[in-house]
Amino acid sequence: MFRRSLFGLACLALVFILSSMSRADAPYVIHSGDALNVVVYGEQTLTGPVIVLPDGTIDLALIGKVHVAGQSPDEAAETIKGALEKYIRHPQVTVAVSQVGQVNVMVLGDVKTPGKYPLPTTGRLTDAIMAAGNINPVEGAYPDARVSDASGQVTQVSLERLLHQGDTSLNLPVEDGSIIYIPSPLTIAVQVVGAVDHPGEVDLRDGDRLSMAIAMAGTSVGSNADLNNITVTRVNPQGKSEPLHIDLYKTLEGGDLSKDLVMQKGDLVFVPSMKGRAPGQPGGIINQGAYYLLSTLRLLVP
Repeated sequence: MFRRSLFGLACLALVFILSSMSRADAPYVIHSGDALNVVVYGEQTLTGPVIVLPDGTIDLALIGKVHVAGQSPDEAAETIKGALEKYIRHPQVTVAVSQVGQVNVMVLGDVKTPGKYPLPTTGRLTDAIMAAGNINPVEGAYPDARVSDASGQVTQVSLERLLHQGDTSLNLPVEDGSIIYIPSPLTIAVQVVGAVDHPGEVDLRDGDRLSMAIAMAGTSVGSNADLNNITVTRVNPQGKSEPLHIDLYKTLEGGDLSKDLVMQKGDLVFVPSMKGRAPGQPGGIINQGAYYLLSTLRLLVP
């Protein structure tokens, strides 16, 4: 197991190096969040720094919004030049990337330190795994990772091919809002009851957390789940039942997954209902971001 872990770390580093080399050969592609320096020679009002907006555009005087995401700096300069030709005779334009933007990705499952991590806009799957401290030691083949993009579309990636065989074509780019789930080979069973769509026994992967258990049980808006006041009943080493009170809404809102409880075999999770409490009242907060994350987590499990 230990050797497999070291081998995986070495392969991860190799994939990272190969990916970096391949990216170095290609011109940089502009992403949302990047800071650009646009120079239009002889036109001071059109020259200066701009930020690429979430929709991939920049906003310039005279011509308004211009879409530049997905283009190289030289291609972006030609795009801006074409838009300016309606107003300026023979414009001369240069574009340079002054600062690469960042995206936030969530890495969950069988990694050393699950959580939310900032990556450069050029970041890829292996960058996210390395940010989370690498995959925990495994025996046998690596599992398949499941990667969700910001729209909720899920792609399954063979980590065995990526990390063991070095197939860099599987080293997917990540984007802001991506969620990466790496399952453990071991499974455990917990009970989830209360205001969930499908109360009862839920099968989890070893290392999965409370958010995954509740996501598996289902928390549509109609379930009226109170994520602020969850109780997990667990048998302690002395054989006594111990209640743990958890504000999962606060944990998901803050993105600090170290406070998202790791599930143990035999845990009983109770999710109360918010009935009688309006959104915004204490214990009655409906947070669309939290519900979106839980629904996306459900998609990441086969």
